[in-house]
Amino acid sequence: MPDFLQLGIRKEINHTLKSLGLVTPTPIQERTIPSVLAGKDVIAQAQTGTGKTLAFVLPILEKIDVSKHDVQALILTPTRELAQQITKEIKKMIENVEGVNVLAVYGGQDVSQQLKKLKGAQHIVVATPGRLLDHIRRETIDLSTVEMLVLDEADQMLHMGFLPEVDDIIYETLSTRQTMLFSATLPQEIRSLAKKYMVDPETIEVKAKRVTVEEIKQVVVETTDRRKQATLFHLIEEHRPFLGIIFCRTKIRAKKLYDALVANRYEVDELHGDLTQAKREKAMKRFREAKVQFLVATDVAARGLDVEGVTHVFNYDIPHDVESYVHRIGRTGRAGGEGVAFTLVAPKDLDFLRMIEKGINQTLEKQVIKGVSIPDREDYQQERNDQVKKARRPVGRGPEKKNSADSSGRRKTDDGRPKSKPGASSRGRRTSR
Repeated sequence: MPDFLQLGIRKEINHTLKSLGLVTPTPIQERTIPSVLAGKDVIAQAQTGTGKTLAFVLPILEKIDVSKHDVQALILTPTRELAQQITKEIKKMIENVEGVNVLAVYGGQDVSQQLKKLKGAQHIVVATPGRLLDHIRRETIDLSTVEMLVLDEADQMLHMGFLPEVDDIIYETLSTRQTMLFSATLPQEIRSLAKKYMVDPETIEVKAKRVTVEEIKQVVVETTDRRKQATLFHLIEEHRPFLGIIFCRTKIRAKKLYDALVANRYEVDELHGDLTQAKREKAMKRFREAKVQFLVATDVAARGLDVEGVTHVFNYDIPHDVESYVHRIGRTGRAGGEGVAFTLVAPKDLDFLRMIEKGINQTLEKQVIKGVSIPDREDYQQERNDQVKKARRPVGRGPEKKNSADSSGRRKTDDGRPKSKPGASSRGRRTSR
């Protein structure tokens, strides 16, 4: 198997990869990097956790011309969290590379600060569709210089209703650009988008015998809607996670569960689209530093969420598609570590469970918890404190503060998406190749 140098990645970046313990390319990287370096359009179908981010980041960095001050690469993502994560990965890779600049553009940021940064040399822009369209309308960004365009998690952009915005953004680029599309699935709408904007693309598909990571123990806990909350508390008390993410289907259910966890004196934050960007970033920072033990999140908010040390994932609400399930449980068992994923299933959820088992080609272990009861909270809290102290990761300075019901604040809708569709539709003047 070739290494990154043999794939065409320069020594400086290869040194950074080695320092991060990345020596052997993953299958998606091995197959994608040479094609992108050769200038080909690429459709890459791969699940989360396969290393797809570096599959497009590394060849983009090889092709950037630092002597030019224009935007040369545009990476579109469905959520601000994923935009932040990709930007973070790029910044790691360019530590030993001089002159390459990257800017994240997403809703919730200070617009004036973004405008100031856009006036400087920004070779790579990582953006969500809503905020990028805002800059296009303001005429504060010129995409006619973009030579490489990446549509990351294209199926999620479809599910979130972003395809019309993506259409308008692509219109602002020149037809000579190189286009890369990365998606876990390829529904008809995504195939139509690819056919419209890509030239003779190379299709790369990476499939594993098991879609999900083998290091993750997956357990289905049979319960009822009425007993679901008590069942979750029982699992928490029994398994004592170091860090755990709890997934809910909607913002309302996430908020309700968050309030219940706070009322039961758990260290918890919430992450969903109704929070301002500042509150979302604060919640992520506290969770990464293990200042809170649990994060209650929706699927949209958790896209791109990559936190070291997550030992448990709880699907409080069963996901309604296989891709969301794979994404959720992939938040644990990172970097070769072990993890546990519990999925709470009520009788009405059985059809979704069968769909997931068929999709991942795996029959999940089933458990039934009878006589749900909550152990003594003081014993649990003492063990949790000892657990944090023994952890190798930093947990911040000073004593930990408990969450309170007031810490959430009032919500403001700020998801970075435009309130109305842009006047211009797909005109195809620049994009019909």
